[in-house]
Order: sequence, then structure tokens, then C-alpha cells
Amino acid sequence: MIGKSILMIILSSVILLTACARPPASSPPASSSAEAVKPSLVITHVAIVDVKQGSIVSDQTVLIGGEHILAIRPSAEPLPEEGIRIDGSGKYLIPGLADSHVHYVDPSTFGRLMLANGVTLVRDMGMPTEQAISLRDALNKGDLLGPEMVATGSILDGDPPLIPVISLGLKTPEEGREAVRSQSKAGVDQIKVYSGLEKEIFLAIVDEAKKQGLKAVGHVPEAVAIEEAAKAGMSSSEHLFGFEKIIGRLLGEPVQLKRGGMGPQAYFWLRLGEVDPVELKIALAPILATGMAICPTTIVFRTGQYLNEVYAGKYPLLEYASAKLRELWVGLWPPGSQDPVELGQLWPKMGAFVKILSDNGFPLLVGTDLSFPGLIPGFSLHEEMALWQEMGVPAATILKSATIGPATFMGLDQKLGTVEVGKEASLVLLRANPLTDIKNAQQIEGVFQRGKYYNRADLDRFLEEAKELAASP
Repeated sequence: MIGKSILMIILSSVILLTACARPPASSPPASSSAEAVKPSLVITHVAIVDVKQGSIVSDQTVLIGGEHILAIRPSAEPLPEEGIRIDGSGKYLIPGLADSHVHYVDPSTFGRLMLANGVTLVRDMGMPTEQAISLRDALNKGDLLGPEMVATGSILDGDPPLIPVISLGLKTPEEGREAVRSQSKAGVDQIKVYSGLEKEIFLAIVDEAKKQGLKAVGHVPEAVAIEEAAKAGMSSSEHLFGFEKIIGRLLGEPVQLKRGGMGPQAYFWLRLGEVDPVELKIALAPILATGMAICPTTIVFRTGQYLNEVYAGKYPLLEYASAKLRELWVGLWPPGSQDPVELGQLWPKMGAFVKILSDNGFPLLVGTDLSFPGLIPGFSLHEEMALWQEMGVPAATILKSATIGPATFMGLDQKLGTVEVGKEASLVLLRANPLTDIKNAQQIEGVFQRGKYYNRADLDRFLEEAKELAASP
């Protein structure tokens, strides 16, 4: 269980940082008419990555003015007189990356680390609603340095909830409906459901969310089959919860559908190789037909096998983890509460399942479940993408699942997710082609956020600042 005092201290710091944050340097003023905006930045001779098609459009000039892309044209055409030139020769321009599952508890370090790693959009998946909305608005207005955010606010769970400080415990279907109405009125972007919900309460929440025009996302409750959750209209499932029960049923094993714990039947993952692929494809088809998106967060299970090293301070990149973040790790996952050996056995099977989902055409979202112990903002997103590639998922699919896929799922595809005229200039300039190797997405030359350009020196400065902030009391 979470340490209430620890989390409240951290959440209080979120409010303070939001209120006191200095905005980044302003972009050139936008205009109501695209023709009236003069380009402030001109990227020349750059290869544009079409993430929808998984292809390259070579030798292009991209004009940026205000917060948006004004024009894209072949580099052979004359350049405008206005605008700072950025040489894109030998480089690749992609949309900003999205981490579709975070808990954004330390804005001062998180924002810098996210931008330094090309992450310009995140979906926060659980903190008290008022604080989540305040943080989201500060980020989206540019009052706080960091990515744009979509937020779910408080988690809707059974009673008592698994994480009381950031959840609402619900006892009846009507309480579930009222919670959704309250969340909607507060201004959340999506509704997060959790593992401890009873079936009838869960169904009421999903139904009410649809009435309010909101997507229900999160954990498939232990009392609900994932096929039922998808049919009811749950829009995204996190951590692959619920699929282990399909494996169990296909193996002819007894499967429990009752409230209690989180992933208590995860041991079925160890027997994935025993399942007939044809039967599995048939079992997955009803879920696929609903359009449910899947956010696997395999990096959680991979990193979990190194929890002892994390707590001993012997894991990579810990210099970016602040004392507040480390306290949260211990509060949520006390040493000894998880079995690193078991997690080490589970994650390759779960990773292999991501390839199965990809092969079957499931919409996938790249996410990390930041703040799990050992996960560092931005860096962990690249680790997650690399894991998918190790499991055989094509680089083009991975990149799509970290750009236009999340943008579309979050209802932001009219302004984010692709390099197109009229869209926000939230982009990443790479030194190598990410379609040949997704690890090339780590070779960042510069990051654009809403028309503001951060070159490599700026990004390195962000990393140093994050390290210094993490080391401060």
C-alpha cells in the first residue's frame, strides 16, 4: 500500500511547482491568418518521417511560425528571407514522442528529462483530480516547462481502494456514475478505472463515461473478463491485465473472476508458449473488433527484476531520480514487496505477447507507468520502444504507437502526431533513421515544442539541470 504521508508531500510539491514555475522563452506570436505569420524557423534539407505510412519524404524544407508548421516543400524551392536556418542535412524529422502512461509527480525534473528525450506529450494516469487539472493546464499553457498533458484525475476503484490517496473508493453503481459526472465537471480528459472495481460498478462507470463523452481507460478489473470490458466500451487497457485469463482459459485451467489484488493470476503468462496460436487469435478477435487500445508497459516488468539494484543505488540513470521520487518508490513498492525473480520470468512472455498483439492488428500505445522504481522520465520511453523491437515489433509500428497512435487516441490528432502543415510544431530532429532501428530515436539533435526550438546544447543543459535538481534536498 502507498505511504499516504509520502505521497501527500510529493503531491504538494506538484502544486507548488505549478504555481511558481517560470515559463520557457516565448515563441514568436501567432496570427489568426497563416499567411500573415512570418516563419521564425526554417529547417532545410531534412528527411520527414511519415509515421502513418512508415516511409521517408527526402530533402524537404519545413517552415515554422508561431506555434505551427506553416509550410512543407521540396528544398529545391527558394527559401524565405525570414527565419533562423536549421540545417537538416542527413537528419530526420519526426513528430514529438508520447508517453501514454505516466504519474507526473516531480514536474521540475520530469519536464526537463521528457523534453531532452523528445517526449512532448504525456497522459497522466492518476493523481488527485484538482492537482492533475492544475498541472495539466500549467503544462498546456506553457507556464511550466515540459510536455503537453492529458489527465485522468483521480482513479476510480472499489472500496476500499488499492491506492487511497489518489483514488475514489466506490461501493455502488450509482456512486460510480456520480464519480464520473463529478470528474467530467472537473474537466478531466479521460476516466481511469482500476483493479478493485466490482463488475456492476465498472459497467456503470463505463456507461456513464460514454454519456459524458469520455473514454474509460486503465486496469481491467479483476472481477471482469477483458472481453466483457472491451464489449462494454472500455477504450484502453494497461499493463496487459486481463489477457492472462485468456491464456488460462485456453489451457483449460480454472480462472477466477473476482475482486482481489492486482494481476493475481499472472502466472498464466509463464505458459504462453503452450497456447495454440490459432486458438489465441480466435480468442483475441472479439477484443480487436471493439477497437480497444493496449498500453503494455513491458518496461515495468523488465525493470522489476532489478528492484534490488534500484534500491541499492546501483541501477543506471539514478542520478536523475530525486529524493522525493525515491521516497515514492519505497512507499509504493517497499523492498521485499515484489519478487524480482518472478518479474524476470514474466516480462519476456509479456513482451512476446506485444508482438502477438501487433501481428493481430491491435492499436498499441507506448507507455511506461512512470513512476515505477527505476524508471527515469523520457529514457524509459526509449527503453520500452527498444524492448518492443527486441520482441520483433517493426520499428515503423513502434514509432506509430508513440506518435500518431496516442495523438489519435487522445483526440489530439488534428494538432499533433504527424509532421504536417497546420499542426503544432512539436517535433524531434534525429541524426539517424528511426524506421531502420527504433533506437535511432535516441539520437536527438534537437526538439521543437509548440514552435520553440531546443538545440542539442539546450537539451544537454536540461539534463544537467535535472541532475542538479534531483540532488538538491
